[in-house]
Amino acid sequence: MNRVAVMTVGKTHSGKTTFAQALERRLANAIVIDQDNHAEILRNYYPALVPKQGANTIKYALTQTIVDYAVHQTDCHIILCNANRNRKGRLKLLEFYRDKGFTTILVNFDIADEVLKARIDRAERDTAILRTVSSFYEVLKGQQAESLGNPGVTPAPGEANHLFTVATEQQIEAATLKICELAARGEDS
Repeated sequence: MNRVAVMTVGKTHSGKTTFAQALERRLANAIVIDQDNHAEILRNYYPALVPKQGANTIKYALTQTIVDYAVHQTDCHIILCNANRNRKGRLKLLEFYRDKGFTTILVNFDIADEVLKARIDRAERDTAILRTVSSFYEVLKGQQAESLGNPGVTPAPGEANHLFTVATEQQIEAATLKICELAARGEDS
């Protein structure tokens, strides 16, 4: 069986989680791995272990444990639902999955900042998972600054086996259908 590893890329409130959850429902035998969920578990059940400053190494360790289990102990397709805006880190993850025999797929959410701001206005997401800023507006502002003059933020062709860019609802549906086709085609070969 050919397994796929789907990685979302995009700014806060661009639709990565909504897409990942919808894809999980449509792609047989798939799981979503979302570090926001891991941050929430740690915040709710192990707050004393969450670092006050610096990298959230326990969150990364929890995520890695879940990934390792999913890769080695299951036959699930994997949907990585995070921002993944750092090219170096993204390439390292993609290489890990390719080495494990996965077909890698990037889904880049290229949503206008005005749309993201409107979504933040309407959202009811809990800001408690944020450690270094107090609002999703601050997250977006940091991501906007990070994007200026940094071509490594936007995925480039060749990083993964397949790259989809999503800017509209229609493109989301098209990417979902194509990913399901790729996964099914791999199972037939």
